[in-house]
Amino acid sequence: MKLDAQLEKISAFSHLELLANQIVEGFISGMHKSPFHGFSSEFAEHKVYNPGESTKNIDWKLYARTDRLYSKRYEEETNLRCHLIIDNSGSMHYPKLKDGQLFYENKIGFSVLASAVLMDLLKRQRDAVGLSVYSDTYEYYAPEKGSGRHHRMLLDKLEGLLAAPTVAKPTDTTTFLHQIAQKMHRRSMIILFTDMFQPGENEALFDALQHLKHDKHKVVLFHVIDKKTEFNFDFDNTPRKFIDLETGEQVNLFSENVRDEYEKQVAAYFKKVEETCMQYRIKYVPVSVDEKFEKILTTYLVEKQKFG
Repeated sequence: MKLDAQLEKISAFSHLELLANQIVEGFISGMHKSPFHGFSSEFAEHKVYNPGESTKNIDWKLYARTDRLYSKRYEEETNLRCHLIIDNSGSMHYPKLKDGQLFYENKIGFSVLASAVLMDLLKRQRDAVGLSVYSDTYEYYAPEKGSGRHHRMLLDKLEGLLAAPTVAKPTDTTTFLHQIAQKMHRRSMIILFTDMFQPGENEALFDALQHLKHDKHKVVLFHVIDKKTEFNFDFDNTPRKFIDLETGEQVNLFSENVRDEYEKQVAAYFKKVEETCMQYRIKYVPVSVDEKFEKILTTYLVEKQKFG
């Protein structure tokens, strides 16, 4: 083991919060005029503090100058509850990263950074965020909270997903989406990152997605894939060994022998997922690991406006 390489790898993960912050800052500065009402949580004006109100927004600097208590009022004070769900099964750790590749160039890394980006935006807007992680077990659950300590705890968990070694873990999306749905007792926005690769009957998976909609939750499904190889099956025609990252099963083949049929079946499945989400009024957003994160942020802001 090369210690320098390991230290470099670990240090890259430790800057997840900084990277997420930079992405959000760039997104905000890139909008000349925000079309999203209530997007800004910037300071608007002062109001006289009334005894009994929360003290968290008191402007203590102004108090030092005037000896009077004033609270800061913001453009949009929200109490959105958002629950992020990440599929951490074996297939989400595809493609295998090569030396020099960025951690977010595979599906789990992309999903982790996208979640951190959304958390940064939620924190700015003083909204509450929770997190669930599943694979073949329900690996992690944290309810929606808005404190700085809670935000740091969730970031630590996300960084842990990146640092953990890749192991072959099957997916039990159906079971755990039902369990997560049962935990959601107050109306929330639920955001799911998954590649939708689930063994068994598709109808059971779709029923689990529908369950997330109970109690009028707003559900956004980010369908995370590596479009180049998982959708277009873009491999050269040298003989290859394909390994299932969840079961370990292997198959040797020439890609051109199966490409047409593969692409046909995958396109049909993705279309079925999209149509089912439309039927259940779930926002369906296919995203590839080579895309930028503006798509994630824009989708969130549009759906937030519809949440009221």
